[in-house]
Amino acid sequence: MKQLVRRIGQTMALTLPVLLVTTGTLAVTRVPWAPPTGLDQQVVAASSSDGTIGRSPATPGTPQDALRADLLGELDAHNPGTALDLLERTMREKPSLTPYCTELASELGRAAVRKYRGDVQRARSFARPVCDGSFAAGATS
Repeated sequence: MKQLVRRIGQTMALTLPVLLVTTGTLAVTRVPWAPPTGLDQQVVAASSSDGTIGRSPATPGTPQDALRADLLGELDAHNPGTALDLLERTMREKPSLTPYCTELASELGRAAVRKYRGDVQRARSFARPVCDGSFAAGATS
């Protein structure tokens, strides 16, 4: 009986660390801040037809290009405020796109100035603290 308990203990001592390392590694690969894998890209492409932001068959390119097109379309259809809301929501939902946030917000600022035919004050009136105020900076350049 004593040998059986010892053998079970030795077996657990060898297999438990392997099990913990394996499950920990698998858990870390699926966190939201991890870079997207090929599978994640397929999920984005599959979900874009239901109105969410992401790559669609009609919008070739990278996810940030698809987001840029969505944001500029929102700005043209409504106003810069709704585009900034969309940008802020997307940054929360898709953290992998946050490196592009400043560039996109600045581009929205420039597009807002164009939409309002050079009226910088009107364009800046929609500014909010999304991506460190890059929208306001883009609206002045």
